[in-house]
This record gives sequence, structure tokens and C-alpha cells, in this order.
Amino acid sequence: MAHFPEIPKIAYEGPKSKNPLAFKHYNPDELIEGKSMRDHMRFGAAYWHVMRNSLSDPFGGGTAVMPWDDYSDSVDNAKKRADVFFEFLEKIDIDYYCFHDRDIAPELNDFNKSTEALNAVVDHLGGLQKATGKKLLWGTACLFSHPRYSQGAGTSPDARVFAYGCAQVKAAMDATHKLGGEGYTFWGGREGYATLLNTDMKRELDHLAALMHMAVDYAKKIGYTGQFYIEPKPREPSTHQYDSDSAACLNFLREYGLLDHFKLNIETNHATLAGHTMEHELTVAMAANALGSIDANQGDTLLGWDTDQFPSDLYGTSKVMLKVLEMGGFTTGGLNFDAKRRRESHEPIDLFYAHIGGMDAFARGLKVAAAVRADGRIGDMLKKRYATWDTDLGAKIEAGKASFDELTEWVKSQPEPVLASGRQELLENILNELL
Repeated sequence: MAHFPEIPKIAYEGPKSKNPLAFKHYNPDELIEGKSMRDHMRFGAAYWHVMRNSLSDPFGGGTAVMPWDDYSDSVDNAKKRADVFFEFLEKIDIDYYCFHDRDIAPELNDFNKSTEALNAVVDHLGGLQKATGKKLLWGTACLFSHPRYSQGAGTSPDARVFAYGCAQVKAAMDATHKLGGEGYTFWGGREGYATLLNTDMKRELDHLAALMHMAVDYAKKIGYTGQFYIEPKPREPSTHQYDSDSAACLNFLREYGLLDHFKLNIETNHATLAGHTMEHELTVAMAANALGSIDANQGDTLLGWDTDQFPSDLYGTSKVMLKVLEMGGFTTGGLNFDAKRRRESHEPIDLFYAHIGGMDAFARGLKVAAAVRADGRIGDMLKKRYATWDTDLGAKIEAGKASFDELTEWVKSQPEPVLASGRQELLENILNELL
């Protein structure tokens, strides 16, 4: 049964097309820097937004029209949703998807029953993957929605809840492994605090690290070789989350000896909430060789919460793709649309309009990023700005072979340094020229 009978398979028609159900810029087979757009992007669709997001907000209930869903917690209904989702993936031409365990299968308030339901749906997803060639980019466990996790999972003050969380992660890892998932993500929505009056922060961080070490050990036991990710976010739903930004995550991983096993999955809207640009967060991760994957969306700077909008800011997508090209492209990660339609965009066809827009926005960003690199002016100006570090003086300092005494004697013998302009406005003009 076709659930989107009025929707054709979305194809590339070029920038002059006025067809709203066509790509204007995303041409999957077009080569950019010797690689197809499809391989550059590795687009993924978020199961939780496409199939489970009712489009509710704090002031009103859901508006999403989902005629295929009977809203029961039955396994049959979960399988039906999966069928609809894979039809969507086929028609939108997205190769990957991501899930939380409780998105694809129901939470039945009993661990054994919930795990049994999860396994049944995973078997069904495996059949759909085999039939369509679609792949799992990453899986994860939902350790934030159920009331048992209201005070955290890996950082819960209750050891029984911690144990439950570990068991749920184990089951989710088994599911991810069975489906050939290329990664597994930890997002700590409840791993933080509301007040330090009732929080033993050091103990909670020790416990969170213990959970992650157990995950690493279990992956080795079952032969799972996918990449582990941590996804930074500063707040919401917690007042303060421990994985607040890229730097905090990297510090945590280094402190607890986990950096060799984890990379970061960075989301644009989370960077905004942390008071950073996405470009900043990606750069911090790349400096530690820890940029793994990207949740592609954007936020609203006028709002103080995670709006998860589809990306439409071409400056943003261009700067993201500049960083992706700079690091040599994705390996196990990709661009996962952790984005939802607006509450007013409630019809099924809006799912397609939203993803088409996001994919085209990143296609244009990729073209601009490649043009910036081919043009060379921004790269040349960046290199020139640090030219003194390539002299004997700079090289000696960078090699750790200089001392205060030696540098003091050098300064005494030299005139006052005259700084060159940073040329920010010129650089911005060049980017605008190529946009």
C-alpha cells in the first residue's frame, strides 16, 4: 500500500525548475572535488521527527496528520510506521536514517516486554533495509522521556535507574549492531542538574563515564566496530547538561580515557543554545580529530529553546561544508536532519517540502565551499596572517624549543611589532561574492 500516492520520487530538475517536489541544487551524481554530492552529504532522516513528532509545543497539542498511525503501542503499528518511513526514504532519495529505540518500538513499562518489541521491529527494519538498500547511520537509546529518567540515567542519583539505563543501552546497541549501524550516539538530555544543592557532580560524572566504558567493553564483546558519538547540548531539558559543548565533551572524554573511542555528533541548534556558532563547534572538534557526524538543522536566535528547524541559512550550510571538506569528508558520519516541520506545516506533503529545502540548502553550501577552496583567496589570506609562525622564530616556539629568557633577549633587539590588518570585511566580501 502506498502511503504517499500523490508524491513522485523526488528528482533533480535544476535551478530553473518551479516544481516544489524537485531538487533545484541537490544533484546526487554531480561531482564536487572528485566526489559525488551523495557521497559528500551522506544524508540521513531522523525517525523521531519524520514518524513520531506530533508537532506539539508547550502551548498546544500535536497537529501532524499521520493517517497511517493508529497511535497504539502495538508492534504491528510500529511495523506499519517503519513501512511508511522506508517509502518516504525511497521517494526523497535519502540513503541513511537514525533512530532512538523508543521511536521505532514502544515503551511498555516492562524491560523484557519492551526489549521483545524492539527486537521484533528491528527484524522488520532489517528486512526493509535489505529490500531497499537503505542503511542505519546511527542508533541510540532514549534515556530521557520515561519518568524513570527524570533525574538522569547515567547520572541518576538512584543506582537502580542507572542499571536500567545500562540494560537499555545494551539492547539498543544490539539493535544497532544487528542493523549494521555505522555509529551509536549518546545524547544526555537528562545527564545534568537543575540545582547543585542536591547534586554530587563529581560522582555523577564518574558514573556517566563508567556507563560509557561499559559500552566500549560491550562493543568489543559483540564485535561491534561502529563509531561512538557524544552529542553536545548545553541545556533543555536539564538546566545544565554535562555535555554542554564541544570543549566540555572533549574535556570529559580526555579526563576519563575515552577520547580514543568517541567522536562528536554536533548539532547546529545546540551550538546556538551554547552561545557558539556551528563553525566554532566544528572547529573545536576537528582540532582534536573528533568531528564524527552532524545533526543538520538550525535554530531561531529569537527563541531560547531547541526549535530544530530545517536548514535554510546558506551562510550556515556553506561554512559547515567548508569544515567538512577541510577535514577530508565524512567517514562513518553524515548529515542527519534532526529537524522538524513547523507546527503549521502539518500535512504529510510538508515532510517532503522540508527535506527538499534542507537538501538543496546543503547542496548550495557544498558548491560554495568548493568554490571558496578553488578560488584560494581566503585560504591564502589565512596562511599569510600566520606567516611569522613559519619563520625561524615562530617554528622554534611551536617546536617547544624557546624559553622566556631567549624570547626576552630577542624582543630587546627588535623594533615594536607592526600588526597587519585582519581583513575581516574583505574576507566576508569574498564569501558573499562566491555565495
